[in-house]
Amino acid sequence: MLKRFTILLLLVVITASAFAQNMRFSVATDLGGQRSFKKGQQFWALGHTVHALFNLTPKDGIYVWFAYYTNGKFTNELTADAKSPLTTPQQINYSNRASMRFKHFSVGWRKYLKGNCEIEKGWNLYATAGFGLLPGRIINTHSVSIDTSLYNVPVREGKANFKRLTADLGLGWEKPIGADFFLYAEGRVWIPASDYPSKYIFVNDNAPLAAMMNVGLRILF
Repeated sequence: MLKRFTILLLLVVITASAFAQNMRFSVATDLGGQRSFKKGQQFWALGHTVHALFNLTPKDGIYVWFAYYTNGKFTNELTADAKSPLTTPQQINYSNRASMRFKHFSVGWRKYLKGNCEIEKGWNLYATAGFGLLPGRIINTHSVSIDTSLYNVPVREGKANFKRLTADLGLGWEKPIGADFFLYAEGRVWIPASDYPSKYIFVNDNAPLAAMMNVGLRILF
């Protein structure tokens, strides 16, 4: 998984180098809110993103970003089943309180649908599409103590790290505010692109499925 992402990043560097003579460079930073929509894994979190933007032409470019988020908290009502028919009770109902946190690396293409990266008046509309690596952390706390030698639990208690690959889509609005600074608002969505189940995550199928809304500043060099 990490190898594929590294290869993609190297391809981005090679492409940017080929356009280096006429290329302009931007950096951007933003703050925003994150919503996890997957049933059984729904939460809100806050995040911060730092972007490097290689403007190969005024309308097209390559982005690389890194984002990190606060803990998102949610609770699942679960049942542990006895491994043996001789165990009493046969089932234990309990709550699992989970705390999930994401980091995100993404590489992709930015296309200006209206305007371009250099305008001095008016406003821009742009779209992004890319490929991401999502390292995450999950901490589970059970409401009761369960002997896992006697019971099968649908999700393990404790802390674990996990990774996912994502397909990343975005749509942004941008306006110049002077001195090569641009104010922007950007909506993003992550679509799961890999299946790497974890015994510490209750919902693994097509997860995480998250959307973000961010507001920030870009400066053009």
